[in-house]
Amino acid sequence: MNNLCHFDFLKQLVETPSPSGFEQPVQRLIRQQLEPLADTIETDIMGNLIALLKGTGGPTVMLAGHCDEIGFMVQFVDDKGFIYFGAIGGVDPHLSPGQRVAIHTDQGDIAGVIGKKAIHLIDSKDRDTVINLKKQYIDIGCTSREEVERLVSIGDPVTFAVGLQPLQGRRVTARAFDDKMGAFVVTEVLKQVKNNGGMAADLYSVSTVQEEVGLRGGITSSYGVNPDIGIVVEVTHATDCPDVEHNGIGRVELGKGPVIARGANVNPMLFRLLVETAKAENIPVQIIGVPRATGTDANVMQLSRGGVATALLGIPLRYMHTPVETLDLNDLESAIRLLTASLTRIHHHTSFVPV
Repeated sequence: MNNLCHFDFLKQLVETPSPSGFEQPVQRLIRQQLEPLADTIETDIMGNLIALLKGTGGPTVMLAGHCDEIGFMVQFVDDKGFIYFGAIGGVDPHLSPGQRVAIHTDQGDIAGVIGKKAIHLIDSKDRDTVINLKKQYIDIGCTSREEVERLVSIGDPVTFAVGLQPLQGRRVTARAFDDKMGAFVVTEVLKQVKNNGGMAADLYSVSTVQEEVGLRGGITSSYGVNPDIGIVVEVTHATDCPDVEHNGIGRVELGKGPVIARGANVNPMLFRLLVETAKAENIPVQIIGVPRATGTDANVMQLSRGGVATALLGIPLRYMHTPVETLDLNDLESAIRLLTASLTRIHHHTSFVPV
């Protein structure tokens, strides 16, 4: 990022563990960023972090990005000290064998590896077979169940043990850009609006929880905030790498700007506002068509109470739900600029009723 402290904050976010249901460490980090700026900040019973910047009597706007990530959970320890686990969210069982992991316990992180039989010992007919997740196990170097149980508890969350790594240019890779990157963007937008002197609308910046297991925090936070207008910031599949087809998604490229979704899940007036703002501010954007409900917090936000004028802003991401998710920092900066500029165009009289 242009500002080193912004990049450091992003790095802290993605490297702080927060599997669905265990988001407290990353929420504390976001609270530290927003507490000096927000008029009010609270954590609801689900764990959503809700910061409010009061406006001058305009409508209520909610920005949302979910802070939870996929991961694993300790479920069973055998007598030899091998730990069996289940998935938190959509984990691809192709990826996990042979990976380093961290088990997040009350006493601190415990390093481990997900075991993988050497290729020399696998029959040739079985070498392309995916190992069922229930048969995979974590080895932390212990030799007995008793030794493991002194360190690890049933229900402890687990994440891949990788952090943020710069690639070439402005591209970076990490686990959990989905969607801590979205929580980062909505946090930075509130900072920008505050630094710019505020806005007409009441602005809620919400870091939601448990999206990866059913949009759960998005449901409760949307109901609690009861916004007139809502914008969700999420990742979206980049199609500019060899093994992803454009058909069914569209042309989505890293570094070409954030992606504005268009379709039934998106209010057409709010879509128009984002597109017109991007054009006026010379901010690059990409557009995709989504002919059905999206699998994001925008889906439940739109349907909350009597309905919310909702938009979905995506950040192009390669290799989603892997330990090597990859994005371009330029797209993050463009998303922050676009949202900040768009919010200043929402006034007391602005209507989002489709006509």
